[in-house]
Amino acid sequence: MGIFKGLKDMKDMVHAAPGMIDQAQAMQANAQQMQYAQQQQAYAQQQQAMATPSTPTAAAGAEGDIFGPIAGVTMQQYVAVAKGIAAYNYDQNMLPSVAASMGIDAASWAQASTGFNARVTSSPAFAQQFNTMYRQH
Repeated sequence: MGIFKGLKDMKDMVHAAPGMIDQAQAMQANAQQMQYAQQQQAYAQQQQAMATPSTPTAAAGAEGDIFGPIAGVTMQQYVAVAKGIAAYNYDQNMLPSVAASMGIDAASWAQASTGFNARVTSSPAFAQQFNTMYRQH
């Protein structure tokens, strides 16, 4: 009788398989929806954390003078130089030449470039303002 019981169990399992597959797919869909919701929440929190006043002077008061010049190079000049290398197929090696064409000496550009790059990577407010200015320039 063991063989018949085994065949009956196997038959029951085959009949139950589609329902089990449907249940597994539903669980997977729910997990994906939950993951998507978590990602959306994390994105919303990130955007909220990055929200800053639209003018550099207002944001500078809150975080110090992150929008101030470095080695005599203003943020506007930095953006203009960064945008200026488009004419050279975005060749980073052309940055000092573009800066020089705008009246910025090599030593000042080297210091300003290092400082502004540090600000972009360390300050979401600065990065956002740089991005806004870059797109408007």
